[in-house]
Amino acid sequence: MTTRGFTEIEAETIAHLVADVLDAPNDEAVAATVRGKVADLCKRFPVYGA
Repeated sequence: MTTRGFTEIEAETIAHLVADVLDAPNDEAVAATVRGKVADLCKRFPVYGA
């Protein structure tokens, strides 16, 4: 997370996303929503040097 430059805000967002999946592990709609939000975070914070 630090390599990408995440701050406390993004860390909290990731924690919530993990909790969403853990709360509904078999819910594909939740998984799809989380995948989309993770993809957005990865676009905003690309891997250093990539």
